[in-house]
Amino acid sequence: MRPSWIEIDLDAVEHNVAQISAAIGEVDLCAVVKADAYGHGDVPVAEAAIRGGASWLAVALVEEGVRLREADIDIPILVLSEPRLSEVRPIVTHGLTPTAYRTEFVEHLALAALNASTLPYPVHLKLDTGMHRVGASPVEALEIARKIDQDDRLVLQGVFTHFPVADEDPQYTGRQNNALIDFVAALEAEGIEPKIVHAANTAAAFDLPDTRHRMCRVGLGIYGLRPHPESGMSIDLKPAMRVVSHVAYVRDLSVGARPSYGRRRPLTAAGRVATVPIGYADGVPRRLLESGVVLINEERYSFAGTVTMDMVVVDVGQDDVNVGDEVVLMGQQGDDAITAQDWADLLDTISYEVVCDFGPRLPRRYIGGTVDG
Repeated sequence: MRPSWIEIDLDAVEHNVAQISAAIGEVDLCAVVKADAYGHGDVPVAEAAIRGGASWLAVALVEEGVRLREADIDIPILVLSEPRLSEVRPIVTHGLTPTAYRTEFVEHLALAALNASTLPYPVHLKLDTGMHRVGASPVEALEIARKIDQDDRLVLQGVFTHFPVADEDPQYTGRQNNALIDFVAALEAEGIEPKIVHAANTAAAFDLPDTRHRMCRVGLGIYGLRPHPESGMSIDLKPAMRVVSHVAYVRDLSVGARPSYGRRRPLTAAGRVATVPIGYADGVPRRLLESGVVLINEERYSFAGTVTMDMVVVDVGQDDVNVGDEVVLMGQQGDDAITAQDWADLLDTISYEVVCDFGPRLPRRYIGGTVDG
């Protein structure tokens, strides 16, 4: 078996959820575990989040919610975007809570709800307050809310919106939040009272307390990551992901040698290079050639050549690096650490993308919690 994997610390996830729950106060925490829990593994992470105090889970796809149900996870699971009409039956069969923003979906859900074990069946309404991706306008949303309220088979359990710049523009986010508050007030004026109003993502939950409402949907934070380095600094977070490999081969090269495809970078001095069996097929981008580093024996070493599909070559100088030595591409080794934010800064992207990009060729190995290996 190739000696490269992703190590996920479930105790860190549990810790992060508990810390965030304490910080946001008397509101529900919905742990966002879509996209295989941001590459961390949805079922183990969901179980750890529940142990930490999460009372809801959120996914993007119906099949993600079904997988959690098949793992005997029984707390409420919100599907964040409106599913396809053909998915209303599996939603009801597996007790998932759907999002709606079209009347046609509400009509199909009401028919499927007749097969539910209990009625009325809960649904959440998504209001577009300025992200303009999905969600109903206030006028459309009011009509949808009325339709749900008038149908004995359904109940409008929740109303929510989403913030695109909570980590960048608190003024714009505040206007969005006010639009949500005004919409809920309009509903209440008609006697429609959703129990769960929610808007805050990780950035808003950390730094904009007025947006917390009844529930916060926290994704990035439960994995020990921050939307930006100064976000939620009073909250003690522990990164849950470590990307690990091991030295597979070491050889001596003369000054001027140019390892790897393209022969892009000459060695500036005679020395040793270590080959590490992990590459861009696993989620290590080729763009890291100019600035990528790894940790070996608690020392930082730069990439010596282009990242290839399955391997990367590291310049270790004259140091005592040997086959079998642990290589950390992301995470802690000794007193040093390479973070997802470090990668994001080098790649001009966000830490969300970094952790989601590690592919299925890298097995996830779990430590802590109730999962072994």
